[in-house]
Amino acid sequence: MILVTGGTGFIGRELVRQLVSMGKPVRTLLRPSTNSPALPKGVPVEVAVCSLLDERGLRAAMKGVDTVFHLASAEHQSTGADLTQVDVEGTHQVALAAAQAGIEHFFFLSHLGADRASAYPVLRAKALAESAIVHSGVPYTIFRSGAVFGPGDYLFSGLTRLMRMLPIAFFLPGDGGHLVQPIWVEDLVTCMLMALESNAYENQVLSIGGAEYLSLREILKIIENATGMRRIPVEVYPATVRVFALWYEQTFHHFPLSLFWLDYLSSDRTCPVDTIPRMFGLMPARFNQQSEYLKYVSNPKTKRKQ
Repeated sequence: MILVTGGTGFIGRELVRQLVSMGKPVRTLLRPSTNSPALPKGVPVEVAVCSLLDERGLRAAMKGVDTVFHLASAEHQSTGADLTQVDVEGTHQVALAAAQAGIEHFFFLSHLGADRASAYPVLRAKALAESAIVHSGVPYTIFRSGAVFGPGDYLFSGLTRLMRMLPIAFFLPGDGGHLVQPIWVEDLVTCMLMALESNAYENQVLSIGGAEYLSLREILKIIENATGMRRIPVEVYPATVRVFALWYEQTFHHFPLSLFWLDYLSSDRTCPVDTIPRMFGLMPARFNQQSEYLKYVSNPKTKRKQ
């Protein structure tokens, strides 16, 4: 049995779908909530309901489990995120429960640039979570991933919604020149599944990203080509962008992006482009090759092809 936390998220849903298609029995951990969970449709999975800090609930959720994929995170909740409770303490409790349950392999999804000394909350929280896993004694594989794109993503769909909200100009934090390394969600999940089937990646921290480095300016150009929207890039101080985003979110409660996107774009987030081909024998997709989904984000009334 495989336990997936964060199984209702963008990456988690794809992971659960592929695990089930491989014939793997899957249980997903859901936090107690009054909202209906966004489980993958038509995919048979077991469900365990408990919070990441519920020691007894976690022990029950891991009954009969030999592998854990821990994807749960609060970073997409923006100013409402409690990174300390969810990403740091939550991961510590999940890893501790996994070690006590004798879990054979613990997978964790982190970020390129994770660093305990980072000035940026998400990157610091991810590094602290990594440390909790490494010191728990459970066999682990940690994926430090580039920015993940695909239908339902957070960063690239959020940028598209932000462009739709700003009809003339797009305000770049700084010169928009910092580099990210977008990775297609199916490529990321494929790498995780290949690591599941091999002991070669045990007790390793793997930095992986897509086949190219892209600046924010280049990303916006690809979004424009995919959606037909055209915006004038205007450079402004990052602090100004942050203040505007914070004001908008607190006033209207639905800013298209988590404020943590500014942290992610504050410096280059890359690794060698040959990492996935070299380690997994896979040629990752480029962002412009798989960007068609963004036109449905820019125009929600457009019907997606079946």
